Amino acid sequence: MSLSNWLLLALSVTEVMLLGVVIFFFMRLKQSEAILSQLQSKQDDLLNKLRFNAQLEQELVSTFQHRQAELIDLDAKIEERAKDLRRIIKQAEQYSRSPQFLREVILTGWRSGKSASELARSTGLSVDEVELIIGQAKS
Repeated sequence: MSLSNWLLLALSVTEVMLLGVVIFFFMRLKQSEAILSQLQSKQDDLLNKLRFNAQLEQELVSTFQHRQAELIDLDAKIEERAKDLRRIIKQAEQYSRSPQFLREVILTGWRSGKSASELARSTGLSVDEVELIIGQAKS
C-alpha cells in the first residue's frame, strides 16, 4: 500500500469519526432541546400556580379587610347597645326602688297569698315595713 492509500484511509477514518462526533452532538442537542422544553413547560406551570396563589392571597386579604370592617361596625353597634342596656337597667333599678312600686309589689303579693316574710325577702324591706304597708292597705 502506498502512502496515498494510507493517507486516504486515515482521512476516511477521520471523516467517519468526525461524522460520528457530529451525530453524537446532534443527538445530545436533541436531548437538550427536549429537556429545555420540559423545563419551560414546568416553568410555565409554576408561573401559573404562582399567579393563582397571588390571586387567592389577594382575595383572602380583601375578604379579611371586609370582615374587619364588619367587625368594627358590629363592635360599635354592640357598644351602643350595651350603653342603652346600662341606661335601661339603671332606670329599672331606680323604678324598682321607688316606694310606689314596692308598695304595689307588696300588695299584689299579699293578695296572691304570699306571707309578709316572703314579701320582705323579695323586696329587701323588713317584715315590719311590709306589715305596715299591708296594714295601711287594709284600712
